[in-house]
Amino acid sequence: MTTTPSTAPDILSPEFAADPYPAYRIMREDFPLIHHHTTDGYIVSRYEDVARAFKDPVFTSHNYDWQIEPVHGRTILQMDGREHSVRRALVAPAFRGRELREKFLPVIERNSRELIDAFRDAPEADLVGQYATRFPINVIVDMLGLDRADHGRFHVWYTSMIDFLGNLSQDPEVAAAGLRTRDELAAYMIPIIQDRRAHPGDDLLSVLCTAEIDGTRMSDEDIKAFVSLLLAAGGETTDKAIASIFRNLLAHPEQLAAVREDRTLIPAAFAETLRFTPPVHMIFRQPREDVEVSGGTIPAGATVTCLIGAANRDESRYADPDTFNIFRADLTTASAFSAAADHLAFALGRHFCVGALLAKTEVEVGVNHLLDAFPAMAFADGEVPAEAGVFTRGPGSLRVRLAQGA
Repeated sequence: MTTTPSTAPDILSPEFAADPYPAYRIMREDFPLIHHHTTDGYIVSRYEDVARAFKDPVFTSHNYDWQIEPVHGRTILQMDGREHSVRRALVAPAFRGRELREKFLPVIERNSRELIDAFRDAPEADLVGQYATRFPINVIVDMLGLDRADHGRFHVWYTSMIDFLGNLSQDPEVAAAGLRTRDELAAYMIPIIQDRRAHPGDDLLSVLCTAEIDGTRMSDEDIKAFVSLLLAAGGETTDKAIASIFRNLLAHPEQLAAVREDRTLIPAAFAETLRFTPPVHMIFRQPREDVEVSGGTIPAGATVTCLIGAANRDESRYADPDTFNIFRADLTTASAFSAAADHLAFALGRHFCVGALLAKTEVEVGVNHLLDAFPAMAFADGEVPAEAGVFTRGPGSLRVRLAQGA
């Protein structure tokens, strides 16, 4: 006989931070709508409710006014209607199709190889610290045509931004560091943007400076805000995804062997990782009017925490959801990186992640390169490393043995 817990799990508790997955199950089953008193917001965890929050226009992204604008400036995530569609149309072409394949794939491949070369002959490496956290940021800096000598500076800024966005407990030092990063990035970027307008090149920043649709161009502030958002969103998701793919595959040797043998399975491994251990565990929304969801009513104007990590393991949507299985029949790889995705890791609807195909390309390159370089990779100490994080989540480090008998 099972009993219903008397109180809902607390997303700010140490127990939740250590392992949120048991809490997610309790939430879905017994507390599908939670009023979180500490933050005075609401939490939804079932697949149907989280998917609706991403797709139904009654749910807005006005929460970003306070959540991300202080550090990034006003971004495309906050925009609605024509303003949003025009801005998205201005930036989207660089992240798909021929532009991505011909112009930026060589940048991605070069950065991956350079990072791997630094530990190619080592007996062990930390795939997080020596590869995953560096790779996407270095790629973004190079795509933008910025100074490669500044890779380290951008990595510091990126870390500060992610800490700010995940500062659910409102630590004042974390908040202050995020605001300093905002000012430092603006002082760095605005003069470069102005110079690139006058002397455009063949890089992504020049594309953003010169793009025009129906007489609309992006302002200096628009571009700076987009670059800031790209560093945070494009860095964190790919960073955590690559680390989590290897964590999951190394923990399931038969699936790792299958991917080694057939590299066309990499997208399936990525899609299942996005479902099973998504890089971003929660996204916020704000309804413009009262909304009925599982478990009750969310009042207009409330902040809603949409638990992607819980929804992606909903028993009503996925068979055996707490099992990592790249061969599962209820997750469609072909649509996993589009707005028609089954999983919710990239959100859905009009704010579906514009960089999903860039992330897919980076992951495919990175996984292929690492598998090619290290045919005998295994956990260094034989243990599956723990995940860390609440807002975003992944292994804090991933020490691997790179050679047989090392």
